Amino acid sequence: MAESNFDLIVIGAGPGGYTAAIRAAQLGMKVACVEREFLGGTCLNIGCIPSKALLDSTHRLHDAQHRLARRGIRIETVSVDLPTMMGFKDEVVKKMVSGIGYLFKKNKIEHLVGQARLTAANTVEVNGAAYQAAKMLIATGSAPIELSALRFDGKNILSSTEALALPEVPGRLIVVGGGYIGVEMASVWSRLGSQVLVLEFLPGILPTSDREMATALQKLLEKQGIKFRFNTTAESAQIADGKVRITCKSEGQSSVEEADKVLVCVGRRPITDGLGLAELGVAVDPRGFVIVDAHYATNVAGVYAIGDVIGGTMLAHKAEEEGVAAVELMAGKAGHVNYRACPAIVYTHPELAQVGLTEEEATRRGPVKIGKFPFTANGRARGMDEIDGFVKVIGDAANDRLLGVHILGAGASDMIAEAVIAMEFAANVEDIGRAFHAHPTMPEAIREAALATNKLARQI
Repeated sequence: MAESNFDLIVIGAGPGGYTAAIRAAQLGMKVACVEREFLGGTCLNIGCIPSKALLDSTHRLHDAQHRLARRGIRIETVSVDLPTMMGFKDEVVKKMVSGIGYLFKKNKIEHLVGQARLTAANTVEVNGAAYQAAKMLIATGSAPIELSALRFDGKNILSSTEALALPEVPGRLIVVGGGYIGVEMASVWSRLGSQVLVLEFLPGILPTSDREMATALQKLLEKQGIKFRFNTTAESAQIADGKVRITCKSEGQSSVEEADKVLVCVGRRPITDGLGLAELGVAVDPRGFVIVDAHYATNVAGVYAIGDVIGGTMLAHKAEEEGVAAVELMAGKAGHVNYRACPAIVYTHPELAQVGLTEEEATRRGPVKIGKFPFTANGRARGMDEIDGFVKVIGDAANDRLLGVHILGAGASDMIAEAVIAMEFAANVEDIGRAFHAHPTMPEAIREAALATNKLARQI
């Protein structure tokens, strides 16, 4: 017999799951949320939030060591207290987790702790107890992909989880994978003093980013001391005397690289282990992602899914929007996600932020017009000594519709919000170019790049 009956049970308390649970409660549903580990999921506990805390701390360290003296700020001795830095990161996570717990209590959401297993379309088993609901929402997220040649051991060969909690700075770190997690973690440990080498199977970093922007960021990271080797696969690893020796192949030539630690960041897989999806008949694609329709419904009536577990862009804010849309659709409302306006950000320094189409994607669809503006010509950037990078605006050559905005620069993660709103409201490029932008500010570079699509940029 079921312990309780609910309108909705959400399986997973990451950004997508807890946001969906809260929105469902706001809509008057009786809601429970199952989480086998911790509120906040990967993003809050071992992903987005702790990594950004470390990225910010190490960026401040890098500034103190290398950039403040030219501005007349002299710090004679700068040292790293790694345990304290890690403690600050953990404190940030703890406070955020407690905040979600408060929101659950405020919205009368029942938190069920344990492994969830669907035994029927309307029944989930947690720690031997059965709970029933009219609808189930799977929001179990994703986990790092493990390579057969580089099995995680948590000590020598690491996933991103262990890389966020190393007790000491490795002398040499090899990062396998040049995606956003790889370059962010490379930045953290390089700033802390590691010699970092990134091995990437493809010809460049950040394969889903605009090529010009990704290449420009790569060059800046190389200036910061991070080394890259492209068109390279890691074929095997041997561990001896506290070192990891990796056999690599680059364009048919084999070589061996030695490091203190190896971090593997080659993508993420959906977490569906133990959920009972196969037994229930829930359809998944060849890679294991749950298949859903436009309303986030699976092929099993009453069972829905959102976030990383359904694939697509695997970002926390994408999962949040899907969670809200899914429960609003369940409630008969007009839930919708505009994937065209979903931003993506790489939190290196400078940051790389983008929304909409890359130049490569846009040109495949038809004629485009492109405007660029460098931060070297932006007065605020000069005053902040943050002149690396530029803005690229892509518009439709036929009707001026805004197709994409790409920002490589300090604070790009904040500046991209303007472009997201513009994309959401189907703006034209001219709309950005004619809108007020306070002077002097970094976002003026967005306006100037928009004007540059018609050769009208004017700021110096």
